[in-house]
Amino acid sequence: KRARSREMAYAASSPAVPDWLNKGDNAWQLTAATFVGIQSMPGLVVLYGSIVKKKWAVNSAFMALYAYASSLLVWVLVGFRMAFGERLLPFWGKAGVALTQDYLVGRAKLSATKRGSTPLVEPFYPEATLVMFQFEFAAITLILLAGSVLGRMNIKAWMAFTPLWLMLSYTVGAFSLWGGGFLYHWGVIDYSGGYVIHLSSGIAGFTAAYWVGPRLKSDRERFSPNNILLMIAGGGLLWMGWAGFNGGAPYAANITASVAVLNTNVSAATSLLTWTCLDVIFFGKPSVIGAVQGMMTGLVCITPGAGTKQGRCILT
Repeated sequence: KRARSREMAYAASSPAVPDWLNKGDNAWQLTAATFVGIQSMPGLVVLYGSIVKKKWAVNSAFMALYAYASSLLVWVLVGFRMAFGERLLPFWGKAGVALTQDYLVGRAKLSATKRGSTPLVEPFYPEATLVMFQFEFAAITLILLAGSVLGRMNIKAWMAFTPLWLMLSYTVGAFSLWGGGFLYHWGVIDYSGGYVIHLSSGIAGFTAAYWVGPRLKSDRERFSPNNILLMIAGGGLLWMGWAGFNGGAPYAANITASVAVLNTNVSAATSLLTWTCLDVIFFGKPSVIGAVQGMMTGLVCITPGAGTKQGRCILT
């Protein structure tokens, strides 16, 4: 049976390898999705569990872990098609299940590529690959949002909040820009999540923090991490995973992906060193926390234009 399976997989006319499938593009897109997944698990799980006080470590790490798992089920049951499916409203797609075999093995379609006489672009891999790649983006958006309420929010409240926010907020931004919605037709450009991921998670984070309320005064005065080495490890996983974040945005293993990955790393390194130098200038010594914050700032800054002409010369 194993020999037969191998023969079918590599046969010229195998149903598992249709004519339109590009194995290189498919392999890179799945690899990029895995890199983005590593940012969330274990990257942000470790970072959140170590950057807060010890009494919040387990709760903070579990918030990230739960958000990742719950968002996957919501995504394949209704979320993906709300963000990338058929148009229902100018800012929303029709909800539907993205788990049927006929749907997943068909060729992927990029809704935000058709405009006027310009035809719809179809990447050289199946819809299942696109579903997985975009899930990783949805999951990390929720986990980034969680950073605003670490040490503030009850885990039970978070468990109820995550699926609702994914369905009612994230899918709106994703469809409006990446799903061919009204922002796309207005000409708004978002290379890899500047609006859909970082702006939406930032605004939602500020809003959630406002309504949940501030931490205790004693906690606000001293908020030191409980494990600096694990904080660095989590930050490092976040940095390395960003290669898939920006490198996977062209939806192909092409030159733009190469440029995006290089730009991403140069921006992160530049921001980290700049923040460290400023710590030395203003406070007399470098700070590990400052370096990690600088690294994350650089990664976020380059994301909207990492693979565009503006992104290629952003540091010149």
